[in-house]
Amino acid sequence: MNRGEIKKTLAGRGLAPSRKRGQNFLASPGIARAIVDAAGASPAGTVIEFGPGLGALTMPLAEAAGRVIAFELDSGIVAWHQEKKILPENVELRHQDMLKADLAALAQETGGRLTIAANLPYSVSSPLLFKLLDNRDLVGRAVLMLQKEVAERLTAAPASRNYSILSVLFASSARIKTVMRVGPENFHPRPKVDSAVVRIEFMTREEREEKLPPHEFRELARTVKAAFAQRRKTLVNCLKAAKLVHDRAAGEKLLSGLGLDPAVRAERLGVEDFVRLALALRREATDAAPAR
Repeated sequence: MNRGEIKKTLAGRGLAPSRKRGQNFLASPGIARAIVDAAGASPAGTVIEFGPGLGALTMPLAEAAGRVIAFELDSGIVAWHQEKKILPENVELRHQDMLKADLAALAQETGGRLTIAANLPYSVSSPLLFKLLDNRDLVGRAVLMLQKEVAERLTAAPASRNYSILSVLFASSARIKTVMRVGPENFHPRPKVDSAVVRIEFMTREEREEKLPPHEFRELARTVKAAFAQRRKTLVNCLKAAKLVHDRAAGEKLLSGLGLDPAVRAERLGVEDFVRLALALRREATDAAPAR
């Protein structure tokens, strides 16, 4: 459907794009096909789609994949699909919030690591990205349409303006490529910002251990979130505020022992530095724990 057809279809059902959910319906067949190609959909595989909307991406996914499982929260859109029955037989539409989807159960159901494709509502992009990180061993590939600023955070390098918590955690877990930039004219309604399609290839546990020292992801995430909690403060002050070090002196000693300037800010550290810091904080906590 083009933008006019999408608008007419929604109006005919008394539906409207939800501003609260950040719904922007894709109106470009060419971009939908590019997402399908980037996802590597094949007749032998299953693709999980989050937010199928009126089916702009679902239809080409169904042509390329053996099976599509699509999660849609909007009850009005689900009812429209149930009435129109336009989806091919190899598409299963599930009326469920994508953020509540059980990825472990899906991986078991589909028989392997998941392939995900989505034109994400802007309002859920960050929580979904963190959900994918938490389930990185269950997801092989995710091709996502995101707000351009969020996509830039995923690929940002240290010391750059967009370097963030997402930058570090995804660098520890995945390889990311920007597939294309997408302008507002490709959606209804037109968003006020540009978008981008990214392909996220999650590394296996073995690949992660080859790249970085073995570590607990939860401890890394806790360290990174504390470090970026107050970007303008020095790293030692952020660690102290998060109670990850006892006091400033202890924090300065810990950072100096890692070869890091105690006055450094989080945005200057690479993923390797954060892993070393998380491991050092773990050792400090273990040494400080009372003997039993």
